[in-house]
Amino acid sequence: MASSGAPVGDLTQPLSPVRTAFEVGMTFLAGLFTLVAVVPLLLVLIYVLTQGFAALSPEVFFRLPTPAGTPGGGFGNAIQGTALMVTIAVLISVPFGVLSGIFLSEYARDTQLVQAIRFGVNVLAGVPSIVIGVFAYGVVVAGQGFSAWAGGFALAILMLPIIVRTTEESLKLVPWELRLASLGLGANRFDTIARVVVPAALPGMITGVMLAVSRAAGETAPLLFTALFSQYWLEGLNKPTASLAVLIFNYATTPYEDLQQKAWGASLLLLLLVLVISVTARFVFRRRL
Repeated sequence: MASSGAPVGDLTQPLSPVRTAFEVGMTFLAGLFTLVAVVPLLLVLIYVLTQGFAALSPEVFFRLPTPAGTPGGGFGNAIQGTALMVTIAVLISVPFGVLSGIFLSEYARDTQLVQAIRFGVNVLAGVPSIVIGVFAYGVVVAGQGFSAWAGGFALAILMLPIIVRTTEESLKLVPWELRLASLGLGANRFDTIARVVVPAALPGMITGVMLAVSRAAGETAPLLFTALFSQYWLEGLNKPTASLAVLIFNYATTPYEDLQQKAWGASLLLLLLVLVISVTARFVFRRRL
């Protein structure tokens, strides 16, 4: 039965030359601007690869740094310290961040208090990392000294707003029809969120956690105020701890070419670690879903 209005044949007519030219032009501009945005990233990756690949060898993963001006050595202690402090930060920030995002998305009503919480999370996301480092120094280091705990605490504060916001936004993208269908089948609110909404939003939530881990692994300023650095293997969670970011900062500013090469190697390793963690997490969770 034909509906009133424009004939059906008009809907199958090709676009006018003006609209076709406009569509092609906008597509070209979008692709051009995307290329312009991606080119700097590719240049950075290529430069780090060319400079850092020559500095990586099996010994750098298992040996301690050598004194300045002495060739050889590695940064195994920095790898160990980075992994430990990021793990501490993840254990602190992920439970608080995920539960906060679930509360803001599924339980909280649109009140002034909730708006204030969201505003506070957004402000925390924009606080400079060095300010977070000073805060962690006053709260933890001033009373207990430099330690891996203090470094993990500072990194957890940096990760928290990213996890909260990405969790909340990922949950909001889940269609309300899934919630209504679950409730209509007799499930309560908690079961609906735990068994329907969160699994559907899990890829986006994992992406947010990986973004937070990437930022935490590459931060330098908070660790200068909290974990400082060490030339030795980890002696305890309450001792100064080495990290890749601080090692890169220290070695890149030295006049010794060997240490500068190690800084490039540590930079490449940091990039590869973040890439491997992100790809592995997305692949594992996608297969499980």
